[in-house]
Amino acid sequence: MNKTELVEHIAKHADISKAAATRALDSTITAIRTTLKKGGTVSLVGFGSFAVTKRPARKGRNPRTGDEIKIKAAKVPKFRPGKALKDALN
Repeated sequence: MNKTELVEHIAKHADISKAAATRALDSTITAIRTTLKKGGTVSLVGFGSFAVTKRPARKGRNPRTGDEIKIKAAKVPKFRPGKALKDALN
């Protein structure tokens, strides 16, 4: 499912226009992004949690030349599914 299909699904099931569904989805994504940028977490009970973790700097290899390269430390988003989501899939 891509964003367009998700917007159509939201519009149909919430009985709202596609434009309103697009605004709602964009607003949700923006809120999650803003919270994660500030270092917070977003917990959606029954669905899962979004958080930011720190990945340390490390050494890697250039696959083309085999030379060793340095990979910078980074902050990466993580999603941890909730119990209800896991149970729904099994």
